[in-house]
Amino acid sequence: MAVRGKIIKSIAGFYEVHTSDPAAGSVTYRCRAKGVFRALKQKPLVGDDVEIEITDPVSVPPEGNVVKLLPRKNDLIRPNVANVDQALLLFAITYPVPSYNMVDRFLITMGRKDLPAILCFNKQDLARPDEIRELRETYEACGCKVLFLSALDEIGIRSVGRILEGKTTVVTGPSGAGKSSLINRLCPDARLETGELSKKIGRGKNTTRHVELFFAGNDTFLVDTPGFTSLSLFDLKAEQIRNFYPEFEPYAPECRFHGCNHLTEPGCAVRQAVQEGRISRIRYQNYTEIFAQQKAVRPDYGKRDPR
Repeated sequence: MAVRGKIIKSIAGFYEVHTSDPAAGSVTYRCRAKGVFRALKQKPLVGDDVEIEITDPVSVPPEGNVVKLLPRKNDLIRPNVANVDQALLLFAITYPVPSYNMVDRFLITMGRKDLPAILCFNKQDLARPDEIRELRETYEACGCKVLFLSALDEIGIRSVGRILEGKTTVVTGPSGAGKSSLINRLCPDARLETGELSKKIGRGKNTTRHVELFFAGNDTFLVDTPGFTSLSLFDLKAEQIRNFYPEFEPYAPECRFHGCNHLTEPGCAVRQAVQEGRISRIRYQNYTEIFAQQKAVRPDYGKRDPR
């Protein structure tokens, strides 16, 4: 008899599949994938909902085979995971100081996948009130949900837990932001290794080596991902960047030129809104930097896209 479950980990050709039954409770099976997936050119991913056949229910851990992949809602490349409902982007308020450019790159990446993004700033206990206020005002203005917490002192953990309940959430961010500490608070069975900041370079050390799902109860899963120090936007054209700044939208129709990139064009209503304080200067500066960076990466994209 086939049993339904979710792949929570994939290492060296084995898949750990979490199943939940009202009578038997939660059980995790160590599985191989049937050869039919290779013939169909299908590769099971962490996060996939699957059907398994149980081959040895009494071994430790119990064993089985993945026999069917159920339809995917979506899938991501970085991290390589399926069926994600939302992304929690975790940055430290300080130590290390967040890169606003990197925050925006993350929001753009999630926007391209139509994934709701929750922006979460850790180490609230080390921040000044004006630092918290600036971050809140900057990112709430672009429609992002913004949370503050201290994973070490368990401040704000319950608020985060309520937003994550009943969903599969990618938890990601730069090394040293506190991802492992947060997941340990929300999923005590995770027992993730936590790392200290490098005193020499002021960045965290990666403690996560692979993508893994952790069960947090009530159909809630957290996806732990390796930390990063940079984030490429791959093939995104520079002229497309403006589409991921929703605070530009009310003013863009008033620009003198159709397809205005809001850089040096005369009669730009977006730049006027920045000067008047109606659009965050931080966000606009990020936009100009990312535009220039993408232009340097993809100089062949010189023509403006029609709206």
